[in-house]
Amino acid sequence: MPAGFMVYFTLALALFQQDSYDDVAEQLVGGIPELGGCIPNKSSFTRARGRLGPRVLETLFRELAGPLAPLGLKSAFYRGMRLVAVDGFVLDVPDTTANRAAFGGPVKNGQPAGFPQARVVTLTECSTHAQIDAAVGGFNGGEPELAIKMADSAAGILVIMDRGLPGVALWKAYTGAGAHLLIRARSSVAARPAEHLPDGTYLARMNLAGQKGAHPGGVLVRVIEYRVDGGEVVRLLTELVDPVAYPASELAGLYHARWEAESAFRQIKTFQRGPIEVLRSGDPDLVRQEVWAHLTVHHCLTQVIVGLADGNGVDPGRVSFVKVLKHVRRSVVRQCSDTPTKIKKFLSVLAAKVHRKLDNGARRLREADRHLKRPESKYSSKLSYRINTRDRRPTRRIAAKAITLQPVIVR
Repeated sequence: MPAGFMVYFTLALALFQQDSYDDVAEQLVGGIPELGGCIPNKSSFTRARGRLGPRVLETLFRELAGPLAPLGLKSAFYRGMRLVAVDGFVLDVPDTTANRAAFGGPVKNGQPAGFPQARVVTLTECSTHAQIDAAVGGFNGGEPELAIKMADSAAGILVIMDRGLPGVALWKAYTGAGAHLLIRARSSVAARPAEHLPDGTYLARMNLAGQKGAHPGGVLVRVIEYRVDGGEVVRLLTELVDPVAYPASELAGLYHARWEAESAFRQIKTFQRGPIEVLRSGDPDLVRQEVWAHLTVHHCLTQVIVGLADGNGVDPGRVSFVKVLKHVRRSVVRQCSDTPTKIKKFLSVLAAKVHRKLDNGARRLREADRHLKRPESKYSSKLSYRINTRDRRPTRRIAAKAITLQPVIVR
């Protein structure tokens, strides 16, 4: 099994996460009679994956990764800056001694609970869900440390982050790389106004953890406070300090785009990997290899979606990821020697399906309730499994939200 074949095989493992090694191999070589009757056993595939290692798949991902939104897609840009989000997710890995030592996992009452978990942080294009960059670590490592590693890939773009990420080191890393930032923050971060701006926002210093007042190690940020439909106060930090060039109401309206990263993670974790699925690799290097394979496959599927959307003049969010995923899987199973013709026919079929499904190019406004989908530990008590989902309403259409800026009270 040469390395070239193993690259395709590892990608196929991610595409067919729920299938065994034998099934995946048969699907890959089903169109080649000479190979159809000589599928190696599982241990041979595992040793071949070990020889391949994780660096090849990581390199492949980095060669493919990048923004995909065309310049004409208005939802992808704000005043010439591409909109991206930084966020992270975890993937359950087999509970082996090596994986537990390398990645760590949840702990309950001082004892390991649930599966070890690999942590993935991505730089995701909001409009297309394309991964521009990614970093892989363990459960015991934090998202900010992994996010800092991607700073060089954010030059010239507007990066949106959640409130678990603000920090002086991260701020300096991204602004030093030429990125622009819009980060949600807790009420205790940059809470003392240093200068009030005409639009009701203010400038304040974000200091190193545990340091109060002005400190040379801190950074000056602009603070925007607002409410959505009269709810809780949301605080955003940005280095776009000019209130005329970058109105607070526009920046407040951009923050919701951060949730597109969660949609991308759902595509990877729920649809591509499968709900509550555990990765198949018992060795840390093979886990990393598998994670990079999942990211690579997801980016390839996103490329197909963007191409279909651009060809039909619709927003990429209107194209079903699940439909594309199923058709791609079927195209692999039905492969034959005339590959270029099959790919062209496959894309034509997808384009026809997209055109029939869509009535117009506008994307509908929707929302869904958040709820606990899985207990924090597979060893939890019965009470932890009593997740009340009966009151959860389905995904539904909504009217546009009303954003009200929160005025600053000058004392």
